Amino acid sequence: MARHLTLVPAAELSEVDVAAALDGNRPLAVLPAGPPAAVDAARAVLRPDEPLEDGADLVVVTSGSTGTGRGVLLPAAALRASGEATLRRLGGPGGWLLALPVSAIAGLQVLCRSLLAGTSPTVLGPGEHLADAVARMPRGRRYTALVPTQLRRQLDAAPDGLRAFDAVLVGGAATDPALLQRARGEGVAVVTTYGMTETAGGCVYDGRPLDDVQVRVRDGVELAGPVLALGYRLDPAGTAAAFGPDGWFRTRDAGALDAEGRLTVAGRLDEVIITGGVNVAPPAVEGALRTHPAVLDAVVFGRPDPEWGQRVVAAVVPVPGAVPDLAVLRPWVTERLGGPAAPRELHLVAAVPTLHTGKPDRRAVAAALLQEAH
Repeated sequence: MARHLTLVPAAELSEVDVAAALDGNRPLAVLPAGPPAAVDAARAVLRPDEPLEDGADLVVVTSGSTGTGRGVLLPAAALRASGEATLRRLGGPGGWLLALPVSAIAGLQVLCRSLLAGTSPTVLGPGEHLADAVARMPRGRRYTALVPTQLRRQLDAAPDGLRAFDAVLVGGAATDPALLQRARGEGVAVVTTYGMTETAGGCVYDGRPLDDVQVRVRDGVELAGPVLALGYRLDPAGTAAAFGPDGWFRTRDAGALDAEGRLTVAGRLDEVIITGGVNVAPPAVEGALRTHPAVLDAVVFGRPDPEWGQRVVAAVVPVPGAVPDLAVLRPWVTERLGGPAAPRELHLVAAVPTLHTGKPDRRAVAAALLQEAH
């Protein structure tokens, strides 16, 4: 008998829904909160009218940070393998603070880990201070998961609340080394995570793969193990391209393994800017810009250039009262990353838009600035 997806709006998702998916009893997909267009786009990917692929228990729509979002087919076994390996790595079960959207894998995994630990998550309310949410958490070990922007904001507003956690998982986007150093200097137990929806969330912690996860670098970072998804919803060609017959998932991320097997990820292969024959990773430039005292946030992307092939373009959010200048920021980046990485074009913006996962939406910034130019 054919199985079909149950679509649940993010605001209505319950632990019962997630538990049913984890038990393999009712396939689930969570519709993102947001404008009707975002919900309609997710429905178009999920196609609840079509029978569900065999073995899938949860379908998560990716953020589409490098193109159109896709529905990732996750079996309950992968979710359990990921959640159980995480709890072992962190030191055992504990209470979780949910501070991420449940339509994305990072937020959903907070719910899954809580269920596996026999606890209920504490939900960070809109506008609620982190310390107040921590005060509502049960005693014992405490965990949470954040994206880098949240970590930065919480360090500015409430570092005491962050220090209350036994581990603060940070992932979803590249994390600036300066931000990590600052957090650890404040006594925050930060754990960097690398992974994606196709790996049921983070599967490499502080550069080390979780139990039974394998990492290799060929044409980009490749991952294998029990946490892998089955493929993409109603997309056999995309599935075959990303999930090889040898059991390895091709991430399309640039990375390297050191002599001790520790993984370092530089960013998306298709986001690398080639300027004057030199490869420039946008996350590295963004990190350098954010360390400037006049810059609150930044997003970097490439544009065609008749002389350089591509030029590095930066859109920055100024610190209140500051007016960052290209003549100042170029040498700042050059000193840290070299001349090719220095932006050749600068725009000041009020905020950096994010995808529903919390990642910076580089495509939206580039499109908006192009529209302004026209």
